[in-house]
Amino acid sequence: MGIGQASPGVREVVENGLKDLLIGQDPFDIEKLWNDMFWRVRGYGRKGLAFCALSAVDISLWDLKAKALRLPLYKLLGAYTDSVPIYGSGGWTNFTEQELIEEMTGHVEQGISRVKMKVAKDFGKSEREDLQRLSAVRRAVGDDVAIYIDANNGYYPKQAIYMAKEFEQYQVGWFEEPVLADDIEGLAQICDAINIPVATGEHEYTKYGFRDLIGRNGVDIVQPDVSRVGGVTEWMKVAHMAHAFNLPVAPHAVQLVHLHLACATPNLKVVEYMNVSLQGDRVWYKEFPQQQDGMWSPFRDRPGLGLELNPEAVVRYAV
Repeated sequence: MGIGQASPGVREVVENGLKDLLIGQDPFDIEKLWNDMFWRVRGYGRKGLAFCALSAVDISLWDLKAKALRLPLYKLLGAYTDSVPIYGSGGWTNFTEQELIEEMTGHVEQGISRVKMKVAKDFGKSEREDLQRLSAVRRAVGDDVAIYIDANNGYYPKQAIYMAKEFEQYQVGWFEEPVLADDIEGLAQICDAINIPVATGEHEYTKYGFRDLIGRNGVDIVQPDVSRVGGVTEWMKVAHMAHAFNLPVAPHAVQLVHLHLACATPNLKVVEYMNVSLQGDRVWYKEFPQQQDGMWSPFRDRPGLGLELNPEAVVRYAV
């Protein structure tokens, strides 16, 4: 059995839109199955829920193949390393300043020397508070910790350029999704105007979307999400494309899958490590790899993703 990750809505697309296409096929023919699913879901929309369904199936196929061959997934993909750096992610805008500081310093206390927090509170309407919160985090974690900031599409292009110049004094490592993900022209303007690297891509789908984003100079750090971009198959193609343009990759969320992909990616920058994901992982899986002082390794002796579902959780949360 291969494990994928999906929401109830995605499950419906798999069950009613893809299941009949897949039954009876050779699960090792992943490129063929990917192509078949691509053409099946194109009528549902080539972004959003439909592509998340394709991605979920593709992840499970790769997990299944690696298990059948008795290899960890990162080994099957062609391992580059067996240990990757992580950053502690969170810092939500609904946190009080004290809650924000406690979470960020909590990561540092675990030996993680990179953290990420949100900015663009109230969709860019609280600029002064954004700066105050960033300043408070910098004071709390000290000068030796990298801080990444994530606007979650919250600013307008000129506003993002202005804010980036204000953020510079706090030694920000990257500025994530400064504007609407579909505004490639705006992203390109920002990349050209500011000194902080622009990270984006979590809301991009397929290699074609990333071809346009990279080709139009709208990104400095590429952030594909395996649960959206098209699964493991397409994620690796995007990572290779970024490498051809000498751009680093920093995957978004889905950390237990990205851990393996990251270990097969020479141009990896860092892997996102989210507290909210850890809480869910503790429910769903019997065991998963633990980070050590800001570095993370897959299980080297377990095939596939190395994950075993908790049967009690499966029964309790079945839909």
